[in-house]
Amino acid sequence: MNRIDRLAAIVTMLQTKRIVRAEDIADRFEISKRTVYRDLRALEEAGIPLGAEAGLGYYIAEGYHLPPVMFTAKEAGALLTAEKLVEKFTDKSVDHQYKSAMDKIKSVLPAVQKDLLEVLNPNIRILQENNGAIMDFPNNFLTDIQHALATRKVLKIDYYAFHSETLTEGRYVEPIGLCYYGFSWHLIAYCRLRNDYRDFRLDRIKTLTLTDEKFKSYDKLPFTEYMQGLYRDLNMDPIVVRFNKSILTFVEKPKYYYGFVDEKEVGDQVEMYFMTDSLPYIARWIITHGDKAEVVNPVELKHEIVNLVNELGRHYL
Repeated sequence: MNRIDRLAAIVTMLQTKRIVRAEDIADRFEISKRTVYRDLRALEEAGIPLGAEAGLGYYIAEGYHLPPVMFTAKEAGALLTAEKLVEKFTDKSVDHQYKSAMDKIKSVLPAVQKDLLEVLNPNIRILQENNGAIMDFPNNFLTDIQHALATRKVLKIDYYAFHSETLTEGRYVEPIGLCYYGFSWHLIAYCRLRNDYRDFRLDRIKTLTLTDEKFKSYDKLPFTEYMQGLYRDLNMDPIVVRFNKSILTFVEKPKYYYGFVDEKEVGDQVEMYFMTDSLPYIARWIITHGDKAEVVNPVELKHEIVNLVNELGRHYL
């Protein structure tokens, strides 16, 4: 990227946040902080009113209006691809909001780029479907949860636990984060009913109400710290399974449906780590790989597989 393009990109970046750190600019454009300071001075000399807060970062003075941002053809194509992914891998609420945002973006694009998107649109497909919501579950709460996270608002939910097949109504939770794994979105929150942190799959939430009550963020576990200790969460089972390398072709794609999080090579095997709240669910998948799969942890999963094998034996004998 030449300097002129970089200066324009820095101006755009400064518009994305209230304050932008010099370190973030350096990382984004792979330049030194010294170069960042030179670029910022160049922008000021060009008439861009920049401000700075000691120890925090830089910003564009409030009230200064810049010309509308124009997208390149590649950027417009990237946005269209993102729209396809949003449609498949988020819920109805986010899909609706993103389509609305894309309509606004398309409305200011030059005619040539609009024509480009018209050509691209029918020729980009995401064939992988999402895990799908349970019947009668709305699956349209992601934007409300995002708002609750940003404003530290308490949520009231009715939640269906798959492993026990029970619906618990009126659970008040204090959200600390959202994460996507196992082809599902998960809300990490402090549950007042259980007096502990819990992992709630969004497609198992029957109803959700955004309350007016604010909770104190400083006495809640930071989301990053929760993720670092995810294996220790009481609502999750840390699962370790070793697969023979000869069957990796059959494991590589399906593993993501069962909460895959990490893997490492161990001799002629690959040791994979999964997070799930349903041992029977993953046990039925593991058993399909016969003696090419070995459960390392937990012992309860081994017992689950033995029980399944015995059931099959009784069924066919």
